[in-house]
Amino acid sequence: MKLFNRRIGETPKTITSFKMIDEPSSGFIGFGQNVYEADIVRSAVRPLATSVGKTVPKHRFVDKINPNIAVSMVLNEPNAITSMQMLLEKTIWQYRINGNAFIYVEKDDKGKPISLFPIVSQSLELLINPNGEYFIRFMLRDGKNYTFRYTDLIHIRNDFTSNEILGDSLAPSLLPLLEVVQTTDQGIIAAIKNSNVVKWLLKFNQTLRPEDIKTNTKQFVDDFLRTDSDGIGAAGVDSKAEAVQVQPYSYVPEKEQSAATRQRILDLFNTNNHIVQSDFTENQWIAYYETQIEPILMQLSDGFTKAFFSRRERALGNSIMFESNNLQFASMQTKLQMVGWLDRGVMTINEYRMIALGLEPVEGGDERLLRKDTDRIGQENNMKGELNEDNNN
Repeated sequence: MKLFNRRIGETPKTITSFKMIDEPSSGFIGFGQNVYEADIVRSAVRPLATSVGKTVPKHRFVDKINPNIAVSMVLNEPNAITSMQMLLEKTIWQYRINGNAFIYVEKDDKGKPISLFPIVSQSLELLINPNGEYFIRFMLRDGKNYTFRYTDLIHIRNDFTSNEILGDSLAPSLLPLLEVVQTTDQGIIAAIKNSNVVKWLLKFNQTLRPEDIKTNTKQFVDDFLRTDSDGIGAAGVDSKAEAVQVQPYSYVPEKEQSAATRQRILDLFNTNNHIVQSDFTENQWIAYYETQIEPILMQLSDGFTKAFFSRRERALGNSIMFESNNLQFASMQTKLQMVGWLDRGVMTINEYRMIALGLEPVEGGDERLLRKDTDRIGQENNMKGELNEDNNN
C-alpha cells in the first residue's frame, strides 16, 4: 500500500483495536460520539491548541541551534499545504479529545525526514508482526486504510493508563456531561417557544361553526392583543365566550446547576474560565503552562527527536526542542526584575530582549556579562595570591 507515493510497511497481525472520535462534520448534528460539536469542548481545547501552535521547534546539536538546513526546512515547512503552527494545532485537537495524536514522518531513501503529515482517522488498529515490530492501521475519513510502522510515527498521548501503547479518550467521561448540557439547552429553547405559542384561550358557551370560531378569535386578538392598538389595559367579552389566560411552561434550569456542569467539563480539560476567556493573571497563566503546555512540549520533543534521528545521532547530541516563551504574559514588574540576571551571566542581552520583551536581537547582544565583584567559587584565593605576588614584586 502507498501513501504520498511511498510504500507503507508490511502486513502484520492484529493485536487490538481502538475507536477514535470522529472529526467535526458539516452542519449541526446531535452530540453522539462527536464531542467536538460542543461549544464548551471547543472553548476548553482552543487555548491549549493555539498556545502549543505558537511554540518553535529547533534542531539542537550540543550547543548549536539549527545546524542542519534540511532538518530546519522540515521543521519550518512540514508539507506543501500546512505550516508548523497549523500542524501542531491540528495535532493538539486530536490529542486532547481522542487521547492520541499521530504525525506521519515521510522519509527519503536515506531515512531522513522530508515531510510531516498529521493523521486524522475514524478508527485505528494496533498491529504487530512476527518479529515484534509494531504497526498502526488507520481508517481515514474517505474509507481507505493505511498502515504505518510505529517508528515512522510521532505519537503523543493523554491519560496513558489502560492500553500498552494508546492513551485513553475523554469521551466516556465527557458524553454524560454533554448530555446534561444538551438537555438543559433544549429545556430553555422549549420554554421560550412555548411561552410565545398560546397566551389566551377563548371558551365559547355555545356551539359555533369553525369559521365563526376563527372570526371571533381573530376579532379578540385585533381588539385587545395587538401592540399597536389603543387599548386601555382591559378586555371585555359577552356571555357567549369566556377568556382565560394560559400560563406557559417556563422551566429554566438553575444558574448554579448549569455552572456546576460547565465547571465539571472544564475540570476534565484541566482548565478554567480565566484561561478560556483570556482574562487570566500572570500566576494563573504560569500554572496553566507548567501543568498543561509544558508536558505536551516534552512529549513533542521526545517524539520528534526519535523520529528525526537514529540512536547514534541522538547519542551524539542531536535533538528537537520546542521552545515557548513562558513569560509572554508576565507583568512588566516581573520582566524588569529579570534585568538582574544579565550581569550574572544567566542570560545574554538578546535572550532577555526576546524572552521578556519580544524584541529583535541587537549587535553585540550575544555576549554574557559578569559583574566584577563576582567570580567562580574557589577563585577568590587565587586572585588574592596573584595580588600578593604583584605587591611583593
